[in-house]
Amino acid sequence: MAREIVLDTETTGLDPRSGHRLIEIACVELDDLAPTGRHFHCYIDPQRDIDPEAERVHGITAGDARRKARFADAEVVEAFLAFIEDAPLVAHNAPSTVVRQP
Repeated sequence: MAREIVLDTETTGLDPRSGHRLIEIACVELDDLAPTGRHFHCYIDPQRDIDPEAERVHGITAGDARRKARFADAEVVEAFLAFIEDAPLVAHNAPSTVVRQP
């Protein structure tokens, strides 16, 4: 059995050095490259504005994310970590050289 998690995120913009943050995390579980039907999804309150260009790309507005949990909140990070466990992550639209360290 080869369990993998396909991960996609949306953000407030492209530059984390400028304070851009996550606003959505979505994952699907694969087993031997086949979807299992298990998934993880949440919107995250970035506590900042969303760049207009980013909003045009993903369609998520500040109103969509407002009053959602923050990434640092236990309900988000603990649920995310529990879902991925120790499975390899396959990140959508990420450079192939990025490797998650155990």
